[in-house]
Amino acid sequence: MCVLPDHRILSMIDDGSLKIVGFQEGSLTPNGYDLRIAEVRRADGTHYHEGEVEIPAGEMFYVSTMEEVGLPYDVCAQLWLRTTWIRRGVIGAFGKIDAGFEGTLTLGAFNASRNSVIIPIGERFCQMVMESLQSAASIPYAKRSGNYQGQKGVTLAPEGYQQRISKQ
Repeated sequence: MCVLPDHRILSMIDDGSLKIVGFQEGSLTPNGYDLRIAEVRRADGTHYHEGEVEIPAGEMFYVSTMEEVGLPYDVCAQLWLRTTWIRRGVIGAFGKIDAGFEGTLTLGAFNASRNSVIIPIGERFCQMVMESLQSAASIPYAKRSGNYQGQKGVTLAPEGYQQRISKQ
């Protein structure tokens, strides 16, 4: 795997093979793209779409990205919490974005500090580092499981998940 540099990310956006809906030049990094916060869901289930959200010490929360991402079949991506948040005591739990994924991303985080943390909607939260695969995936995300394909906003379980669990 090879990490994609800024100029390759831009050329893939230009040729349509990579989709970042809501792309902002200021979020492009030398080796990735910073994703911004569109929505925060606190542990009590409260959703916030504007302003600032106060997360008490010791509370888990979820963030949805402003950007909708669409990866080609020969690119996957890692997510890394921005050091700005780490320095404030936030810990992130992120997975890898599979080749062929399309949608917004839901990211889990935890305020491990002793103080409340303020999370402004629109702030950059994590860096998406894209990697080229040796070849295109033979069965991309949408066809392999696709549980979260096309998701919008904070999504804690895929469509129909609760019904599938109840039948077991």
